[in-house]
Amino acid sequence: MFPLEAVPNFSEGRDSATIDAIGEALAGHARLLDVHSDADHNRSVYTLVGSKEELVAALLAGIACARERIDLRSHEGAHPRIGAADVVPLVPIRETDADRARAAALELARRVGEELGLPVFLYADLAPGLGPAFFRRRGPAELQRRIDAGELTPDFGPSRLDERAGGVIVGARPPLIAFNVNLAGDDLEAAQEVARAVRERDGGFPGVRALGLRLPRAGHVQVSLNVEDWRASPLHEVVAAVEREARARDLDVTGAELVGLLPAGAAVAAAGSLLRVSGLDPSHVLELRLLDE
Repeated sequence: MFPLEAVPNFSEGRDSATIDAIGEALAGHARLLDVHSDADHNRSVYTLVGSKEELVAALLAGIACARERIDLRSHEGAHPRIGAADVVPLVPIRETDADRARAAALELARRVGEELGLPVFLYADLAPGLGPAFFRRRGPAELQRRIDAGELTPDFGPSRLDERAGGVIVGARPPLIAFNVNLAGDDLEAAQEVARAVRERDGGFPGVRALGLRLPRAGHVQVSLNVEDWRASPLHEVVAAVEREARARDLDVTGAELVGLLPAGAAVAAAGSLLRVSGLDPSHVLELRLLDE
């Protein structure tokens, strides 16, 4: 059976001992492919694959480790968050496995609430129309106020956020590309303007979420992107638009970084555009063709 993917995001990007401990907890049950940590975001993104049972066991172990080692009361970082284990998506690598991903995510959510005692909020395919930003706005204190006011209720677990570990956002979603574009200088307002220009919410690319952030440790600002549908919004077109918008504000693009892994089709599409090869797709890549047979 083809594996599922999980891409849990944990609110620690500086303490190597904690980053390693979470990685070891995850890798004890499933295959860990990648770890991306960022000190300014104070966040680590892990990519792992396995069966439904392997991923649920791995993620429970990773979330339990994060609950013990991360204290949100002393946490600070550029990236918004509501929990030590902030968002935990299950991802079908093949579209035909979407039901399996949803079932795995739902089982994980239930067990996090029941066994770990953390409030769990469903998003994406388990709660259409809701994304992580819906829960993260203005931070954990505002989320608790909304719960107390009856504006929302955790789908599993207690109705009070853990004082150290907060809550967990769990869902199933198609593959997305997390990608950051770095801009020279310290002009946060300009970076936020660039983000607004390219994100869907403000009339930009469909399925693109974007934030303008200041990264004081790195010494520059950044446009942090989630491209949720790379077919509708090819990554190379989004990056080109970021560069145009930055240039219009006298900002130089100094580099970019991929967070986690990306679908082969997105990379092939970008290569086709750069090489001006019409119709280039994964079937034209030797290794991918062999894997498909």
